[in-house]
Amino acid sequence: MAIMAEVWGDYAAFNRPELKVERVSYECMTPSAARGILEAIFWHPGMRYTIDKIYVCNPIKMTNIRRNEVKAKLNANAARTAMRSGSADLCICAANEIQQRASLVLKDVRYIIEAHFDIVEGANETDNAGKFQEMLKRRLKKGQCYHQPYFGVREFPVNFRLWDRKEEIRTAYQGEKDLGYLLYDMDYSAEGRIQPMFFHAILKNGVLDLTDCEVCR
Repeated sequence: MAIMAEVWGDYAAFNRPELKVERVSYECMTPSAARGILEAIFWHPGMRYTIDKIYVCNPIKMTNIRRNEVKAKLNANAARTAMRSGSADLCICAANEIQQRASLVLKDVRYIIEAHFDIVEGANETDNAGKFQEMLKRRLKKGQCYHQPYFGVREFPVNFRLWDRKEEIRTAYQGEKDLGYLLYDMDYSAEGRIQPMFFHAILKNGVLDLTDCEVCR
């Protein structure tokens, strides 16, 4: 079943995984980020979203900002010790571990997500595609969500609404724009191993078409 949603916000950061220290965003929302937004609005174990197209409605603009981040990570060995004995210290003091990092982020973003979903094994006997579609549309119209969707990081919240298919979609670009390789999604099929998947992203008249893209690992 198909669905279209308009999403927009002041800032977005779809960070490139190859740049670890300083955060640098992709020029466009990734398919995994679009799927995460829809799942934040409506998720059910009996359905799985697939992103078909992403329409870039605003020109791509980048800006530099600085953000406070916690540099320390919770130690896995300490967590295991705490589970066994209950005596390990799992506290991370943000005041002591804080540091500033520069980020190159997107500014004034607006996209239209075109997606469909399939019924999967977790669905109940009473579940069906029409039921899920109406629930998702109702939540988009009312601005309801399970948790606040965000553009890459929690500091950049998403505004959303149901896109009326009768409205004309006006994109920000004409012709082709090569965006290089973008993260497509994460592959969890191999036990104990998470593998990123990428694809060559080309905007055609402001539309990122994912229906026939070649995914590489």
